[in-house]
Amino acid sequence: MAPPVQELELHRVPLTGHCYRMLGSVVDADDAVQETMVRAWRNLEGFDERSSLRTWLYKIATNVCFDALTDRSRRERPVDLGTVGTPEDALETRSRESWVEPIDDARVLPANGDPSERALLRESIRLAFVAAVQMLPPKQRAVLLMSEVLGCSAAEIADCLDTTPPSVNSALQRARATLEARDIRMPSTTPSRDDSALVDKYVDAFERFDVDAITSLLREDATLSMPPYTLWLRGPEAIRAWLLGNGSGCKGSRLVRMYVSGAPAFGQYRGGGKQPWGIIVLDVEGDKITGITTFLDTETLFPRFGLPPVFVSASA
Repeated sequence: MAPPVQELELHRVPLTGHCYRMLGSVVDADDAVQETMVRAWRNLEGFDERSSLRTWLYKIATNVCFDALTDRSRRERPVDLGTVGTPEDALETRSRESWVEPIDDARVLPANGDPSERALLRESIRLAFVAAVQMLPPKQRAVLLMSEVLGCSAAEIADCLDTTPPSVNSALQRARATLEARDIRMPSTTPSRDDSALVDKYVDAFERFDVDAITSLLREDATLSMPPYTLWLRGPEAIRAWLLGNGSGCKGSRLVRMYVSGAPAFGQYRGGGKQPWGIIVLDVEGDKITGITTFLDTETLFPRFGLPPVFVSASA
């Protein structure tokens, strides 16, 4: 007997995570998952009960992603574009479709379950990892994600991709080498350290707009980027100069805490909370901030994250 449609829906969250990692886009991931469900529903009668429903669905989803990637350029981050900028550089933009998009943790992480599995899944949706995966050819991309994130064997991956285990192992080796060359760490099952104290300091410093306090929290090689602008900066001094210059409009901002793309994040409102401004995502390592990415497409992102048009205090 084929599995009921309700059983297919139980896989929507993990499938959304897989498609997001493959495509780097929330909208594209949603479309891919919906197409996966349609194809699965249409072919339920042909499902072999001796097979794994999970593996079957991932096979469909991966093929849907391959189709989606055929005519699309890869998504990336400003820091992947090359030359670091300066605070005085002119601001140039690229279209929304150019950038890796942030995703709400709740969309792709199980509500409960094994802490080590949840830790691995959280690591696998971090912006740096998702952006690095976009640099791989589609087959290597799928092989890496199915092996390192989903925990599939070479035989299972070969079945999904209609290839052989030796071909899978070769693709996996090349994918790992590419990420290692870019100093991208693989997702780990080790739970993240408690970063709440550092986040508290950041919120306090940012809402007071104490630029010295903000930059004191940054590692020496910390980066700042603001999609859709192509400009990105590196180092506390450059970031400090930006905040005191073009970024000075952030004075008086209010922040709403969230978790986005596996990291501490905030909805930022300027003008004392009246103007939606951006989604800030922090990269944190140890006791320092290593990256600040502010996504400025508030018209798209604020509704997606359930943020109101004006700041509402949690105590209100």
